[in-house]
Amino acid sequence: MSGSPLVHRTVVVTGAARGIGAALAHAFAARGARIALLGHEKPALDAVAASLPGPASVLEADVTDPEALTAAAEQVRAALGPVSAVVANAGVAEGGPFLSSDPATWRRVIDVNLVGSAQTARAFLPDLITTSGHFLQVASLASLGASPLMSAYCASKAGVEAFAHSLRAEVAHHGVSVGIAYLNWIDTDMVRDADRYAVLRELRAHMPPPARRVHSPQRAAFLLTRAVERRRTAVYVPAWLRLVQPVRAALPPVVLRVARRTLPRLEADAAVLDTGPLGAGGLADRAAHRRAPGRT
Repeated sequence: MSGSPLVHRTVVVTGAARGIGAALAHAFAARGARIALLGHEKPALDAVAASLPGPASVLEADVTDPEALTAAAEQVRAALGPVSAVVANAGVAEGGPFLSSDPATWRRVIDVNLVGSAQTARAFLPDLITTSGHFLQVASLASLGASPLMSAYCASKAGVEAFAHSLRAEVAHHGVSVGIAYLNWIDTDMVRDADRYAVLRELRAHMPPPARRVHSPQRAAFLLTRAVERRRTAVYVPAWLRLVQPVRAALPPVVLRVARRTLPRLEADAAVLDTGPLGAGGLADRAAHRRAPGRT
């Protein structure tokens, strides 16, 4: 990949301990980039860094902590040079009825997914302005159409889409480009954990067949990395997801009709339960958050 514009450039990936983040680290490294891996679980981050073919730096930080992110930006700059691209990939999810959800867990999803993305941008934008770099925000099908029983996740992903659009208009004259990655179901710990819960599994089963398919993190990482190379404003995984954009206003009535038919039966079967944080990444975030000063 000697012809890649990412050769010898520094790329930051948040949420890099596993899943899409780890796959992105490998994809960027294969293009000759220097990689900064940021997230919880330092042993897992160290293992990813050790498996990369080129220079890498590991930074254990909470994306909702602005001081930690500022320190991380300084460390990356010192170790690998000014940052040319940032992928705001860190994210958590929980499922279940909004009314019975734990308020702290619900808010944490918003904090990590939305506030954490904004804090990441704030910390690394000075470098991106210097390098005329690219910021890629990882969003979701949930940014295009909300689903019941995932209110915090859907709200956060709709929020990051709006944030990215706003940021793009604000920094374009500085030479910084901003892209949004719309992802459907990817084979990650989060999605596999969601499939353990009957209500979330059944909601996915009611989607059209192409929309149910689970895609590999490596395929997603390939497409996202190529989008960064080309400074794309949007990338869709799978590609057909772009067809949802022009009809997104029609989705809420469809979702409402399916939910009215499906949820009463699931509630009668006592299948509508709170999941708590989904996947190993969600559990790691909860543990790290509780260890933080002032937390219990």
